[in-house]
Amino acid sequence: MVYRDRNLGRSGGVYIPPLKLARMMKEVQDKSSIEYQRMTWDALRKSINGLVNKVNATNVKNIIPELFAENLIRGRGLFCRSCMKSQMASPGFTDVFAVLVAVVNTKFPEVGDLLLRRIVLQLQRAYKRNDKPQLLAAVKFIAHLVNQQVAHEIIALELLTLLLENPTGDSVEVAVGFVTECGSLLQDLSPKGLHGIFDRFRGILHEGEIDKRVQFLIEGLFAIRKTKFQGYPAVRPELDLVEQEYQLTHEISLDDEIEAEVSLDIFKPDPNFLENEQRYEELKKNILGEESLEDGGSEAGTDDEESEEDEDKEETMEIKDETETNLMELCIMLLECCSQERTYLGYYGLLGQRFCMISKIHQENFEKCFVQQYSMIHRLETNKMRNVAKFFAHLLGTDALPWHVLAYIRVTEEDITSSSRIFIKFLFQELSEHLGIRLLNERLADPAMQESFESILPKDNLKNTRFSINFFTSIGLGGLTESLREYLKNMPRLIMQQQKAVSESESDSGSSGSFESEDSSSESISEASSSGDSESRRDRRQHKCGVLMSNAAFQDTIT
Repeated sequence: MVYRDRNLGRSGGVYIPPLKLARMMKEVQDKSSIEYQRMTWDALRKSINGLVNKVNATNVKNIIPELFAENLIRGRGLFCRSCMKSQMASPGFTDVFAVLVAVVNTKFPEVGDLLLRRIVLQLQRAYKRNDKPQLLAAVKFIAHLVNQQVAHEIIALELLTLLLENPTGDSVEVAVGFVTECGSLLQDLSPKGLHGIFDRFRGILHEGEIDKRVQFLIEGLFAIRKTKFQGYPAVRPELDLVEQEYQLTHEISLDDEIEAEVSLDIFKPDPNFLENEQRYEELKKNILGEESLEDGGSEAGTDDEESEEDEDKEETMEIKDETETNLMELCIMLLECCSQERTYLGYYGLLGQRFCMISKIHQENFEKCFVQQYSMIHRLETNKMRNVAKFFAHLLGTDALPWHVLAYIRVTEEDITSSSRIFIKFLFQELSEHLGIRLLNERLADPAMQESFESILPKDNLKNTRFSINFFTSIGLGGLTESLREYLKNMPRLIMQQQKAVSESESDSGSSGSFESEDSSSESISEASSSGDSESRRDRRQHKCGVLMSNAAFQDTIT
């Protein structure tokens, strides 16, 4: 009795888990008692709400038999309230809710009539309160009920007349949306009425008192009408479930006095509860058929057997490990998406950094991608090249990618191309912006990584050293070549020391000459030194001109 006293007269009540509720219903001996009626009411409400909430265009044919299995005569108020709430929350599924109501209306016309009356009341209330979201939802629901011919087209014309009588921006916008939804049907059933509505739209355009945005909406509606509402069918083919001769159309006017019958949403004890339940069971058998109910049980058994067979097949199925292949494809896909963007998005760099931090496999895969991209850099456009370079610069700058990948880049006159010059330019400029020139210089001067950086800052050949200095100077990163410049500056002294060591070793091993030969040799040395000085000055001038010309050539190729 506590359960009854606490919840009597309320639509909700204390939540009871389904298993506990089913057990409580079995324990009740008197099936006509108020406690049992209350339990069945709660179960009915939850079942109807669950079915309405999960309906969509693909499963509506399966939901309808389950819905008819519930007592819709007793729960017609619950069904109408659930449909209106779900449609208000998801206006995009309005046509699905409309076809659900249309099918129920063929068997229980009182349900369709009750829903239509409640929607009209909601529309009137929203129109008086200037509640645009609620008005849009009600208007859209009425439009699709007209399309399903649950509501007569006269209510559509009355609604449009009301909205366009004193036109405002919002009312005209709602009217345009309504005609877009049900204009295809009105064109067939009431062409004269639709023509009058479009005359009113034309008059509103000529008056020019509404916003430009709404005027564009009206012009778009005229364009849709010109194409005979192509792309805006009254009913989608997959939702055309009711034959026209079986549909019952309700005629209701906006001026009628309407009763919402809110009491149907609230639990009330029924003195003839068992008799009414038995009558609905017989009615349900006539609607669904006894064979369909029996088939439901047999289908459930066959489904269980098929699921067991599928499980056995899955157990015997061979499992192939393609994890590494899929992970490599993931890295390639991320890099490809990054290159396709019009401008570089830091989101891709952060995503790649996160992948590298998560697993060593991702880091190795991105290293392979770097080598592959650099080897095919001539195939990329400049914009894609910039995005790829900035992506890898982000990985290097955050230490997500090891710096030894730079060993694959060789900055020499023989190995570098015009495309690779542009790629290296974008890469190191982005690194300098991310780290700063001082920190980047420290990274490149790290003694432990010199083997990896020898290809970028070569010291094996004077020609390659000068080329690297000129290249980085031309792209505005001459500060990275300080070590190379120091090496190039000390190069003559190192060569002289090497030559001196060689000459000393030769003098120690060989015999000394006569004093006369020394005099003659001293004279020849003085002459050679004077001529050598003039030649060395001429060589220095030629070398200086050559360096300037090479710098200018680099500027042309880079830019």
